[in-house]
Amino acid sequence: MTGTRWLDDDQQRAWRAYLRMQAELAARLGRQLQADSGLSFADYGVLVQLAEAPDGRLRPFALQRDLQWEQSRLSHHLGRMQRRGLVDREECPQDARGAFVVLTAAGRAAIEAAAPAHVDTVRRLVFDQLDPDEVRALERIATRVVDGLDAERRLA
Repeated sequence: MTGTRWLDDDQQRAWRAYLRMQAELAARLGRQLQADSGLSFADYGVLVQLAEAPDGRLRPFALQRDLQWEQSRLSHHLGRMQRRGLVDREECPQDARGAFVVLTAAGRAAIEAAAPAHVDTVRRLVFDQLDPDEVRALERIATRVVDGLDAERRLA
């Protein structure tokens, strides 16, 4: 015996259903964004974080933390977005070695143009399938799992 606590049948079905849902939603949302706005799902994630930040600017480490990306992925992706004019980098006056990632006017226009169709797709694919009790249950489940992940990270 290895001591592994294997998933029971109910847990295994729930886990596999979650994995399939997550993969299919990411693929469908990514295709929708690309077709409707020319943005990738990753672009959209960066733009959302910046659009919601004060003054449309964040330090790279904050973006990395919020997106849960490796530093190299973030750096390469921001470089591509910068070449497309969606974001820019500005020096940080408080930290000569640091910088801010800044949402450009083109980046703001891109997120504002993409958001309505994206929200419509999220509503159609997810929330139109759920009743209000299921929406509240989804929020409780997601919050509980994220809280557990946060607690585990603090212990590491």
